[in-house]
Amino acid sequence: MKKYIIFAISFIILFSAFQILSGYFLTLFFTPDITEAWNQAGNLPNSVVMKGTSSFIPLFFAFLAATLAYFTPKIFVKKQ
Repeated sequence: MKKYIIFAISFIILFSAFQILSGYFLTLFFTPDITEAWNQAGNLPNSVVMKGTSSFIPLFFAFLAATLAYFTPKIFVKKQ
């Protein structure tokens, strides 16, 4: 039970940290095109269409967090 609690806590912390770092780097390297956005502002439609794409990056960070969380208890829990 102790290993599970350490795994769960470390997974939550690592997953949150990787999500924050991912958002930070995506924001850091985003370059908006202000002139193009201004030119398109006059032609905005009256309806809104929500669509999105699936990205590999969040899945990669979740896998990395799970992998690190799996090995974290082996570092902190002594073998008996």
